[in-house]
Amino acid sequence: MTKKIIFLFSGQGSQYYWMGKELYEHCSTFRRWMVNLDDLVFQKIGISIINEIYNEEKKLGDVFERTLLTHPAIFMVEYSLVQVLLEAKVKPDYVCGVSLGEFTAAVVSRVMGVEDGIDWILKQAETFESYCQKGSMLAILHSPNLYFEMPSLFRGTEIASINYDTHFVISGATGQIEKISAVLKEQGVISQRLPVSFGFHSSYIDPAQEEYIRFLQGKSFNKPALALISSLTSEQLSEIPEAYFWKVVREPIRFQKTIQELETLAECIYIDLGPSGTMANFIKKNLSQDSNSQCYPVITPFNQELKNIKVIKDLMLGRTF
Repeated sequence: MTKKIIFLFSGQGSQYYWMGKELYEHCSTFRRWMVNLDDLVFQKIGISIINEIYNEEKKLGDVFERTLLTHPAIFMVEYSLVQVLLEAKVKPDYVCGVSLGEFTAAVVSRVMGVEDGIDWILKQAETFESYCQKGSMLAILHSPNLYFEMPSLFRGTEIASINYDTHFVISGATGQIEKISAVLKEQGVISQRLPVSFGFHSSYIDPAQEEYIRFLQGKSFNKPALALISSLTSEQLSEIPEAYFWKVVREPIRFQKTIQELETLAECIYIDLGPSGTMANFIKKNLSQDSNSQCYPVITPFNQELKNIKVIKDLMLGRTF
């Protein structure tokens, strides 16, 4: 049986300065699409996202978190990388996004056009910045049961995502997140703040709901031209439900459940097109021991993207699996 190719797109928290640098400097297709998309964004907000990502005054470890910049930055990198793979004859059978990555998946599946996708991403970022209090998200390397076993510690926070059996993410006010992180460190539990400005996938962004849903009203969508898998419902979408592009950033992410459902459909080649490669790691943790599925990152902070693309291209040359 031929394995199905899944393009995966990550969301907020996966971005960092200098992401995709090797491709931008050495791959003309990636650079061309980045410039084209940057021009579209610049026309709308008067800011060059390329200049922000590749700001010579910034270092890899500096925090890149302003939503108005990181929202389009993630989309630009992911969509440009899609064009590189398509040019290399690597075509997906399914596309699947997580959170903001659902916008990229929708554009790739032609549910909406590229410019519409950018419009809706920018409007969402602007709405968050206008209506919401700043917040934080914390990734915790432990069973999600911990959240329910220590209610006093996690009071005032909400589970934003369960990525695998020993990895979950919470959202909350920044001060509370900092306290939780400190307590977990004392107890030997590893956690990491995500580089985000708001508590996505929680009630902390509810003040933006009315304005953003009003913006979405009357917008039309095409039926997916590629099989589109939702990390909100863990199902394939034949059409876009009402207020879907609000819910993908407000409701909890069902990534673990989504991968489990994909595994029941077919053996898969998962290709992580997010900026950090973390989704490939999450998938490895979700695959059963007898699974023959494979997963590959492309862009990571270690500047191996050209090598990673060659690995994927070589794999596709003998696609009998």
